[in-house]
Amino acid sequence: MIERARIKLSPWQQAAVAVGSAVGALLDPRRADLIAALGETTGKPAFERVLERMRRSPEGRAVLLERPRVISAKVGHAWDLPENTFGAAYARFMGSRNFSPDDRPPVRFMDTDELAYVAMRAREVHDFWHTLFGLPTNLTGESALKVIEFEQMHLPMCLLSVVGGTSRFNAKQRKLFFQHYFPWAVKAGFQSTDLMCVYYEQHFHEDLEDARRKWGIIPAPTAPK
Repeated sequence: MIERARIKLSPWQQAAVAVGSAVGALLDPRRADLIAALGETTGKPAFERVLERMRRSPEGRAVLLERPRVISAKVGHAWDLPENTFGAAYARFMGSRNFSPDDRPPVRFMDTDELAYVAMRAREVHDFWHTLFGLPTNLTGESALKVIEFEQMHLPMCLLSVVGGTSRFNAKQRKLFFQHYFPWAVKAGFQSTDLMCVYYEQHFHEDLEDARRKWGIIPAPTAPK
């Protein structure tokens, strides 16, 4: 499925898609397809580094070998797990927002099947990270998670998304983000383990707080009143 979706681009076509996607995503940060295209056309060196780290990690190698997909057919059992588990917390996060794991856009602009899978994996674990860090899906929460993603993967798209997202804040939101969430996100992204090397689906049955401790995750602080 990943192979069939891929499109080969010349360098100038790649640049054109990157620029067009960046402009479109800044105008409308809700356009997941544009953000995805921007991440792919500007992120190849970053994804190559993530791939190398995954190859050096036992759990990362297992992910690359088995290529798990975060789709309903594969993660639906999370809805049946005990309430305290990471899997159940993920199910609550998705269900409370009426999200489907099948809604992610396909990878289109990666050169190889392996890089395409890494890009797809980064896209599909996004909601696992929301769950683990306890971040909402509003503009503040998404911007904070993009800071963590940049710390973890160094994707230019993440930095551009933070710039685009915070430009839409009002003065009160901007102050809250940069005084409260931004310092936490920088620390949280730096302190946690290499999150692209985690085989999350094999940890669904574990206690959520135990998983957080094991991976060095600092949950988002409560916003001041």
